[in-house]
Amino acid sequence: MTDRVGDVTINCVVGDITRQDDVEAVVNAANAELMPGGGVAGAIHRAAGAGLAEECRPLAPIEPGQAVITRAHNLPNQHVIHCLGPVYGLDKPAVEKLASCYREGLRVADENGLIAVAFPALSTGAFGYPMAEAAEVAMATVVDVAPTLDSVRTVRFVLTDDRARAIHEEALKKALSAS
Repeated sequence: MTDRVGDVTINCVVGDITRQDDVEAVVNAANAELMPGGGVAGAIHRAAGAGLAEECRPLAPIEPGQAVITRAHNLPNQHVIHCLGPVYGLDKPAVEKLASCYREGLRVADENGLIAVAFPALSTGAFGYPMAEAAEVAMATVVDVAPTLDSVRTVRFVLTDDRARAIHEEALKKALSAS
């Protein structure tokens, strides 16, 4: 599914975040120390190589809702935007911190003149955010921010399976109808 908000295309795909070779930046579901871990962070660090952790070290720690940018190293992209999502039930207010991840990730992409960025479903893995709730926050935020972007023209959600894609597509429809 692909939709548009002004000049920005928003789409949802099932795939591997480390193999999005047609976007300039992928978003890492980072931990506070910006180091390799499990899930998306582990996959991105493994694919990018040791140079990514070296570049991240002086940028850490970051707080929930923050985003920082690095080079992509061995990934097929130019950059990685690292966002620390909230741990569900611990970092409060969770909705605001998760929305901040998407706002800040897009702000960083736009400030760096990037045209296309790919997000995973932030905070829905080890951080325990329920997928449907997280998708609604993500899509509402992207739909809200899209008209303010100067350079970003593509926002892709790279999801792990058809269920996650369907949940995000439904949340996008809801966000578009509310805007």
